[in-house]
Amino acid sequence: MKLKSKITGAFLVLAVVGFFMEADAKVKVGDKAPDFSLPDQTGQKVSLQDFRGKKSIVLYFYPKDDTPGCTKESCTFRDSYQIFKDVGAEVVGISSDSYESHQQFAAKHRLPFVLLSDEGGKVRKLYGVSSTLGIFPGRVTYVIDKQGIVCHIFSSQFSPTKHVDEALKILKELN
Repeated sequence: MKLKSKITGAFLVLAVVGFFMEADAKVKVGDKAPDFSLPDQTGQKVSLQDFRGKKSIVLYFYPKDDTPGCTKESCTFRDSYQIFKDVGAEVVGISSDSYESHQQFAAKHRLPFVLLSDEGGKVRKLYGVSSTLGIFPGRVTYVIDKQGIVCHIFSSQFSPTKHVDEALKILKELN
C-alpha cells in the first residue's frame, strides 16, 4: 500500500508541474514559421505562404470552438481586429474542429478573420503546441513578421484574452 501511495503522490506532483509548465516548442523565436495549408471555415485551402511578404500574421492555436475560454479569446481578437489590420497584420485561428464547426462558430460570434481546421492536429504538432496535462490542446499565439520569421510566442491556457495584448504589443514594436 505504501508503494501505491508513493506512486500516486509522485504522479500527482508530476501532473501539477506539467500543468503549469510550458513545454519546449518545436518552433522558436527567430525561426522561419513552417508553412502549411489547411481548410478555412468555408472549406477553401489557406496557406501561411499566402501572407508572406504582404502582412504580419498573428497565428493563434486554441483548444475548441464554442468553449468559454476560446469564445472569449476569439471575441477579444474580433474586438481588436481593426487595430490588427491598422498595424498591417492578419489574425488566423487554428483548432482541430471541422471547417463546418468553424463556420458556425465564426457566424455566431461575427468573427471577421480566418479560422483554420487542423483535424488530426498535424499543424499543432508541427509547431510544437503542447497540451495541458496531456489532455487539453494548448493555447499558444505566434506573431510572425512579413518575412515569415517568428517574432514572439505566447502560451497561456488560462489567460485567453492576454494573447491579444501580447500580440499587439509585439506588432507595434515591429512597426
